[in-house]
Amino acid sequence: MALLEIFDPKAAPRPIGIDLGTTNSLVARVRDGKPVVIADCNAEKLVPSVVHYDPRGRVIVGRDAQRIAVDFPRETIVSVKRFMGRGADDPETRRLGPYEFAEPKTPEEAKSVRFLVRGRAVTPVEVSSEILKALRSLAEDELRSVGGVVITVPAYFDDAQRQATKDAGKLAGLDVLRLLNEPTAAALAYGLEKQKNGLFAVYDLGGGTFDITILLLDDGVFQVRSTGGDSALGGDDMDRALAERILQDLGVSPESRPRELVRLALDTARKIKHGLTESDRVEADIEGRKVLVTRDEFDALIKPIVERTGVACRRALRDAGVSADELDGVILVGGSTRVPFVRTYVEKLFGKRPLSDLDPEEVVALGAAIQADILAGSTEREGEVLLLDVLPLSLGLETMGGVVEKILPRNTTIPAGARQTFTTYADNQTGFDLHIVQGERELATDCRSLARFVLKGIPPMPAGLARLEVTFRVDADGLLSVTAKELTTGVEQKVEVKPSYGLSDEEVEAMLMAALDHGEEDLEKRQLIEARVEAERVVLATRKALVADADLLEGDEERARIEEALAGLEEAIRGTRAAIIRGRTEVLDDVTHDWAGRRMDRAIARAIAGKDVGAIETTVAKARGVEAHLAEHAGQSAEAADASETGS
Repeated sequence: MALLEIFDPKAAPRPIGIDLGTTNSLVARVRDGKPVVIADCNAEKLVPSVVHYDPRGRVIVGRDAQRIAVDFPRETIVSVKRFMGRGADDPETRRLGPYEFAEPKTPEEAKSVRFLVRGRAVTPVEVSSEILKALRSLAEDELRSVGGVVITVPAYFDDAQRQATKDAGKLAGLDVLRLLNEPTAAALAYGLEKQKNGLFAVYDLGGGTFDITILLLDDGVFQVRSTGGDSALGGDDMDRALAERILQDLGVSPESRPRELVRLALDTARKIKHGLTESDRVEADIEGRKVLVTRDEFDALIKPIVERTGVACRRALRDAGVSADELDGVILVGGSTRVPFVRTYVEKLFGKRPLSDLDPEEVVALGAAIQADILAGSTEREGEVLLLDVLPLSLGLETMGGVVEKILPRNTTIPAGARQTFTTYADNQTGFDLHIVQGERELATDCRSLARFVLKGIPPMPAGLARLEVTFRVDADGLLSVTAKELTTGVEQKVEVKPSYGLSDEEVEAMLMAALDHGEEDLEKRQLIEARVEAERVVLATRKALVADADLLEGDEERARIEEALAGLEEAIRGTRAAIIRGRTEVLDDVTHDWAGRRMDRAIARAIAGKDVGAIETTVAKARGVEAHLAEHAGQSAEAADASETGS
């Protein structure tokens, strides 16, 4: 008897990483401790992100669909990633391809673009799921059983686009462990997290899109400092430029170009482009004629295309507030970065040789596979602590009035860190009482209390002048550390808590459901509290000023107007309508505007009495800064942290 196959029926499913790309997609796994991209029976690793719907209802994915696309462009969806998370009324959708779109009949349908293909409406989520099914099938051919999956997404993807990607994975029958930012995946593939700290540029030039990301590695935590790019720029533009040159050499005018010849010219252009990565000159045959292209000629053709990436890179550096000299490294991602001219340009642009040891077309998928392996609890990677989980519930601070200010939202990938600045509510406040909470509700009383601590030693100063910087940091084990630092004095305090301790999955789900059930009601309560807190602050400040600077009022008439506005605002505070409170707060601001100017003039005059010119200029500058700061404070109704200690 022939022995056909031996397998262990109890073999555990293996995790995989997927790079769901605009032009091509890949699937990778970890084998013997190293990430590898899975190839098909023809040794092809790239799966074109192309889906065709044929007349018999069959769905064709990949290279076969790519070949059909030229003849059936309306029935073949390419670059579906561009449509993910877009609504039916998004003006961008109409210019992204030669497709027909189904008109939405309900508000629910309007939430997503729907392609009209052979009489049926298909969403981008459904199209993407077909690509993911093909990748899953490819992985199953090698692994037999697939466990969880990590899918990569661009760093700039918003919540809607990320949720659409998750939905596509679920529809494809995959257990999505995590969505991972593409630049972070590339950094993981290169093992940059082992450096603990650094600043990196991830230059991603694919077939149809260009992305640049400035990535900060801070104590093992990856943070995106800035992103940029061009959603209509990539290797396809190089192919078209070279194909145009080939057609001109053949003497074919734009008016008389058969579709088949255009396709042939594009195919030839791609082959020449790939050949020129290794050779200085490539000769090809098209329609029985020889076409010779040198690398110098190709470089001259693509120079304007590549230089467009430089504009986005310089803008991303500006947005991140850094210079190219401050970068610790540059990572190349995307098949188009194999082109020698691109690599040379990037090196000149950033002033350093880019990392290119790994295949740039595979690097994102490799990083996703590493992350999937870690999340699956690989014994080979025991001890590695990279992005091990997500926050099940938001973490935040109770602010004045009992409102919660969320610092780290739920589903944030950890390790993670975030900081926010708060200020004082009352004059002469010498301490902050910080209450850390967990949950999705708008009020602290409806959330889970995690810890309280007091920051003391703040010198007395007017409300709004103290600046409290609060930093939340969650490590890979889910341990939360909160640091509070008063910026003018340097006074600092720190506390550590375990946010998820004692919470079962059922309790987390119950908290999420409560947030959904009470969402509208909670928002109304929050708006009312914020309006009241701000109004009470304005009333208190105005009452104090009426005592201190009553002599600056222009007669009883002005005082009567202010008292009337105060009474109206106090009446509104006792009510339950936030809009009325805000409206009457604005009325009081308008009524006291001129008087406030006279008060500021007096304060400056007192401050500069008897001083020399230099000291006067300094005092005036400080006074203007205080005025601007107080004005800013007046517009931030819920920013003041609650204080248990007000100085005497």
